Amino acid sequence: MRLTTKGRYAVTAMLDLACHSQEKPVTLTEIAARQTISLSYLEQLFARLRKAGIVQGVRGPGGGYQLSQSPKQISIADIIEAVNEPIDSTKCGGEANCQHDSVCLTHDLWTGLSEHIQDYLSNITLADLLAKRDERRQAVQTGECIVTIKQPRKQI
Repeated sequence: MRLTTKGRYAVTAMLDLACHSQEKPVTLTEIAARQTISLSYLEQLFARLRKAGIVQGVRGPGGGYQLSQSPKQISIADIIEAVNEPIDSTKCGGEANCQHDSVCLTHDLWTGLSEHIQDYLSNITLADLLAKRDERRQAVQTGECIVTIKQPRKQI
């Protein structure tokens, strides 16, 4: 699976919205400025997010966008799928016609990977990401050391 700019920007913009929309709706101009994403690109993404029922627009002075559900109910997979970003690692788009209308040797491998990615992203919500952000912020404020341990790569 290759997550494109569309999917990355959609997740980033939605996380920004979740961070800032508790008190009032957030304008796309505000998100664009904070996240350095083109306003016209955000407009395209939010049209798809609105169509999927993930965000809702608020008209008038003080208007903008807000989440249509709790951050606990919006998974990262929901966001990526809403902007028409397929979560698929196969070359054939899951059609099983990878090699001259037949299944390639590695089709099952890439299908399994796609399923793992889908499961992983389905089990992470905006609330989870907000909690991680708050943990990091708290650690920085209290002077705690944040250590990330990488697993060594397996040698083949």
